Amino acid sequence: MFKKILLATDGSEHSIRAADKAIALASLQKGAEIDIVYVIDAKQSKDDVLKHWGRDASDKRKYKLQLIEQKAKHAEVKYETIILHGEPGPSIVEFANKDTYDALVIGSRGLNTFQEMVLGSVSHKVAKRAKCPVMIVK
Repeated sequence: MFKKILLATDGSEHSIRAADKAIALASLQKGAEIDIVYVIDAKQSKDDVLKHWGRDASDKRKYKLQLIEQKAKHAEVKYETIILHGEPGPSIVEFANKDTYDALVIGSRGLNTFQEMVLGSVSHKVAKRAKCPVMIVK
């Protein structure tokens, strides 16, 4: 039923739980695969560079994705990791709508709760605009 799944992640606890659900869905269907998408927001990227001065900010992103990749490997689910640049909500929607996905799985909250309250959640924006079914995981 779900052979091609898009997992949108930011490394937060909610996105780790979303990864667990995406992997469980993929495990139900032989030959299913997951595309793991991580969006580098220009504003967040600048903060990361300043916060981690002298260290590579990309190492932090790799670490966030490493746990999810390990979970997929352990479950023997085929996956591919895609890094996008831009505003998370629109970037995820644009990427999802360019391809045919059976489902898009995303966590209910990201890393910045204050920004989410003011601007609206990424998961809400994605659910409204994505053409495929969207599972929001709490």
